[in-house]
Amino acid sequence: MMTQSIVPDTQHRGLVARLPEGLRGFAQLARFDRPIGWWLLFWPCAWSVLLAGGPEAGNSRWSLIGWLLLGAIAMRGAGCVYNDIVDRDLDRQVARTALRPVASGAIGLRAAWAWLGALCLIGLVVLLQLRWQAQLVALASLLPVAAYPYMKRITRWPQAWLGIVFSWGALVGWVEVRGDHLDALAALYAGCIAWVIGYDTIYALQDREDDALIGIRSSALRMGAHVRGGVAGFYAAAVALWALAFWLLRDDWIALLALLPMAGHLGWQVMNLQPEDGGDALAKFRSNRFAGLLLAAACYVVGNTGG
Repeated sequence: MMTQSIVPDTQHRGLVARLPEGLRGFAQLARFDRPIGWWLLFWPCAWSVLLAGGPEAGNSRWSLIGWLLLGAIAMRGAGCVYNDIVDRDLDRQVARTALRPVASGAIGLRAAWAWLGALCLIGLVVLLQLRWQAQLVALASLLPVAAYPYMKRITRWPQAWLGIVFSWGALVGWVEVRGDHLDALAALYAGCIAWVIGYDTIYALQDREDDALIGIRSSALRMGAHVRGGVAGFYAAAVALWALAFWLLRDDWIALLALLPMAGHLGWQVMNLQPEDGGDALAKFRSNRFAGLLLAAACYVVGNTGG
């Protein structure tokens, strides 16, 4: 068994480094050292609850958001474990991922599968807090989640599939709260997918050279020299679709002003993006945690005054 070291793009180095070596490997396998992933999975859940809830939702809205946050942490971890099991051979060939616990041999396959099961049990506890309609929507995500690790092998746009998966919480949160205004939900969900494609294309900039050498496909490679314009296009589509969702709930131009901070932040990402600088790409990618907070505030404002 190899000694596991801290991977290059980890966060909270001190906390993870202080764990016993065995536990450290499991924490890294679930990406607990990189919380940006569960934030990005959580935000669409929160957006849909805040937008759909209305002023009468009261404290129940915040309780639901708390459960969805726990679910996002557990299921993002489970997804990472599954992804690393499937991708272990590819991960060994990429500098940034070669030290991942399964790829490096720090954690064996049997232990990885057991850890995956434990994380899924936490997800099950969260699932049981939802009404049956939302449970069905949540369970429907299992197929696209299971298919995601293979998308980079068969399509040049695995980021689009990730968008479908990482935006699924918007469907769950909305259906838990209400069953109408599905047109607004569709616009919100489509906007989330465009947002994910944009930020994950930025993330994929770190691996373009390795990906090209070993045959992994990505939107960053597909866009080539036009990556800044491509990201700008997806971000613009996201903002337009979110504006449509807001309008379908509250046909008032004033409601659209709530989107300006989010639009400004995404514009800042694009204007300042340095595609050849992996460190800058990682920083811009991580800034979407703050972007999620901006849209959450907008959804709260519109949801408290809309239909």
